[in-house]
Amino acid sequence: MNLLVTNDDGIGSPFFHELVRALRAAGHTLYLAVPAAEQSWTGASKTRSRPVKCAKVDRGFGCPTWMLDGTPSDCVNIAIAHLLGDVKLDAVVSGINVGFNCSLGFILASGTVAGAWEGAIHGLPAFAFSQDVSEEVYAHLKDRGGEPDGELLATLRTSAAHAARLVGELAPGVGRNSFTVQNFNFPIPCRADTPVRRTVPAQVHVPGLFSPRPTTARTASSGAASSTSRRRSP
Repeated sequence: MNLLVTNDDGIGSPFFHELVRALRAAGHTLYLAVPAAEQSWTGASKTRSRPVKCAKVDRGFGCPTWMLDGTPSDCVNIAIAHLLGDVKLDAVVSGINVGFNCSLGFILASGTVAGAWEGAIHGLPAFAFSQDVSEEVYAHLKDRGGEPDGELLATLRTSAAHAARLVGELAPGVGRNSFTVQNFNFPIPCRADTPVRRTVPAQVHVPGLFSPRPTTARTASSGAASSTSRRRSP
């Protein structure tokens, strides 16, 4: 199939790289439109107040690749409208996200899910894939630029193989204009025989997203809050 692939962790994400490798190994023709930098927690937002820069790049993926300084929704929208020409897409695939995207609070805020949703509102079958990781592993990957290794790398490659299989099995049966996103969350560890279970998004409260501003002599009485999220997903 012809697949448009995006993510919200940016073009340098090893989780994205493993998904691309698995989809190519499954024989699909890929077109990549990816944020230049991480766009987590952007939801379905689109850039409105400035131009979005786009460049065709070669990052060794072996398929047409564009890097954009916008959100995942920007990437999919611009790719379909301006970059792919006469290419007839069969589906849009987003991920693999670093961290899960389950429960309504995370799904609605997720840039990963939003990238898939942008494909769905263009009438295409759409898939979002996310990989659960521990808080410690997440901090290592995000804050220190760590590469997955050991059990996590084995899990990630198995998850990517599952993703490629699921897209191949499910996309042909999803009708055009169904406005459906298949949202998958891989556990850790994930194995070849890990079953797929259909679930309903939980209605979970997501409080306390922001840390307070550090108290100093100048700011102790201001009551202001920091704008830095301390949550690890979406």
